Amino acid sequence: MLKNVAVVLFRPRYPENVGSVARACLNMGCAELLLVDPVDFDPDRARTLATVHAGPLLERARIVEDLASALSGFSAVFGTTARTGGWRKGVATPDQAAAAARDQVGRGGRVAFVFGPEDRGLTNEQTRVCTGLVTIPTADRARSLNLAQAVVIVLYECFRRFLDEPFTAPGPPLERPVTHEESEELMEGLRQTLLAIDFLRSDNPDYWMLPVRRFLARVDLRRNEFNLLMGVCRQVRWMSGDSD
Repeated sequence: MLKNVAVVLFRPRYPENVGSVARACLNMGCAELLLVDPVDFDPDRARTLATVHAGPLLERARIVEDLASALSGFSAVFGTTARTGGWRKGVATPDQAAAAARDQVGRGGRVAFVFGPEDRGLTNEQTRVCTGLVTIPTADRARSLNLAQAVVIVLYECFRRFLDEPFTAPGPPLERPVTHEESEELMEGLRQTLLAIDFLRSDNPDYWMLPVRRFLARVDLRRNEFNLLMGVCRQVRWMSGDSD
């Protein structure tokens, strides 16, 4: 899905976080992960958090010695930062950066999102080599995010931007509409039920059923709803002593 988009982790300190990042990449369709001089990297510890699904992506991750080697070949590089101001001007939100990334990829470019060490983030020297900076708005008292949390937020915004059509959550299969025969069966069931509880006047029940018919005619009843209403009718008649 996120073709030509890569996640670059600069000197990540904890293998478990790398594993969680690999899983986040898999969730959002990002297949390229680069590790720059990771600290005491242990693939087995990372694999535990990556889970079996993201294990292959973690195994394909490239480990390089320095940031310059990691960023070679990318046309746009977005560094992530929790600190703003000073030298760090023109900082974009993840949504804005995702739009710019989509534009770069659409023109044949490659985009990298760089995340710094968990304890201190990217330094000014490291952010200077980035073509843009990204910050994730948070509550003032808790500006720092877990590494994998930050990655998944940025990649989610990219995922949304890279979709060909707006995403809609899949719903359950829609039951078929009721047939005319089923509709009439339901009307008869309602008629008998409403008579059993003395809701309809017995002298002319068909006339008093007309508002019910008009109401249900406006409803796009489905087969599962027909079954529900018929079940309610049977239970009400049983409770009223009219179970025939």
